[in-house]
Amino acid sequence: MVYINSLIGFTVFLLVCKTRAFIPNQNAVRFTALGDWGGKATHPYTTVVEVAVAKAMGNVADMYQSQFTLALGDNFYEDGVLSVDDPRFQETFENVFTAKSLYNPWYVVAGNHDYNGNVQAQVEYTNRSKRWEFPSYYYNKRYNIPGSNATILFVMIDTIILCGNTQDDIPGAELSGPDDPVRAEEQWQWIEATLKKSTDDYVIVAGHFPVWSIAEHGPTPLLVNRLKPMLEKYRTTAYFSGHDHNLQYLKEDNSTVEYFVIGSAHVVDPSIEHKNSVPPGSLKFHYADTNSLGGFAYIEVSSTNATFTFVDAMSAKDIYQRVLYPRTK
Repeated sequence: MVYINSLIGFTVFLLVCKTRAFIPNQNAVRFTALGDWGGKATHPYTTVVEVAVAKAMGNVADMYQSQFTLALGDNFYEDGVLSVDDPRFQETFENVFTAKSLYNPWYVVAGNHDYNGNVQAQVEYTNRSKRWEFPSYYYNKRYNIPGSNATILFVMIDTIILCGNTQDDIPGAELSGPDDPVRAEEQWQWIEATLKKSTDDYVIVAGHFPVWSIAEHGPTPLLVNRLKPMLEKYRTTAYFSGHDHNLQYLKEDNSTVEYFVIGSAHVVDPSIEHKNSVPPGSLKFHYADTNSLGGFAYIEVSSTNATFTFVDAMSAKDIYQRVLYPRTK
């Protein structure tokens, strides 16, 4: 089901898409984002949706000269990887996302399924791959926006360290809290210090578990209670996540923070089980068409605004667009 602000707005959006000149903005930071893309544990180690997303994302990245990708966790289904030599790195990543336009940095975070295996091996794979960038369980990356003094900061966080892992074999099971409270607190302190000192024009925090979601897993209470106040206090631009296997955009009326769920690069799940668990009116867009082949996001950030676009993998066409603006200072 697709939620669009108004029929008029959608009509204008379609007209813009039809007439858009496909010329990348050289005075912008341009990148793609996807979550929950990690194939499957048996031959051929991919899903139809993952292969379609890889093809469409390669085409979009080529068209706009994308500079990097954010990979938002659940990188290898069902149980991550065993070691840095695990063939899944080839079978589910290197041999699937083969477009030349995707041979640039992939900034990676871990998801709950990755924690069923060896996350440290995924970190170590950074030294094996020319594009896999996973230097630590949580880290940040800053880009200068060409033609200006503006910058964008990416704060890549590990939500499993913060919240604990899920038990996917138990329907309705909730997160039990961090396995290592000391380690979790260290990351909380790092997140707050990073956000507090940032003077960047845009700040995007990215992790696997969502803050808000209407789908199968729903909101993450610990993130709602502790991360959301930080995002608001320090005027974070947006929070990107995966975990639920669909595309969502949410924004509370009394907050400037924008929430994007980008989790349909492996399978598509139409669940709206938690539609009443998010703030009233906060859901602006939801796409989970099981006849589609999933989707991903393309983002273009200039010094004056940032355009976030959800892309349908089957058609490689825009299905929703949101314009964001630099933070007030």
